[in-house]
Amino acid sequence: MTTDSTVRTFFSSPQFAVVGASTNPAKFGHKAPRPQVFTWYHAHSLPVTPINPASASIETPFGVHPTVKSLAELPDPKHTSLSVITPAPVTLNVLKEAKKLGIPAVWLQPGTWDEAVLDYARGGEDGDEEGGYEGAVVAGDGGHGHGGWCVLVDGERGLKAAGKL
Repeated sequence: MTTDSTVRTFFSSPQFAVVGASTNPAKFGHKAPRPQVFTWYHAHSLPVTPINPASASIETPFGVHPTVKSLAELPDPKHTSLSVITPAPVTLNVLKEAKKLGIPAVWLQPGTWDEAVLDYARGGEDGDEEGGYEGAVVAGDGGHGHGGWCVLVDGERGLKAAGKL
């Protein structure tokens, strides 16, 4: 279960990344309000890297930003919190890669998770040999948004709690 403490942990990282960031209107990561997620980090002067395997860059009101193709290409994944704006089946694979790389915290935006994703995000089922994600997870019902925890709605409170705003 996500708490304000989980959100504070997420924002305690020195770096951030957004997987699924896209300027392609046909992609899940572009549909409103998702393109705003990457832009939100820039608007709050946070160091953020867009992750998109199909595009060399994305464009926002803050300029053109080079992307990395995967989490493994992040310069310092163990000190990077990850916002996820991908469809649920992709999100599950993202979480598995994040676990392998030691990414400390993830924020699953509304629409990016289903029950299987939430189960894995919260550590997997009892007896599951693989186990689940082991870091802090901001996801599911809660927060002040209509679809659950959303960085666009709940992020500033988390930044304040982490002493970054």
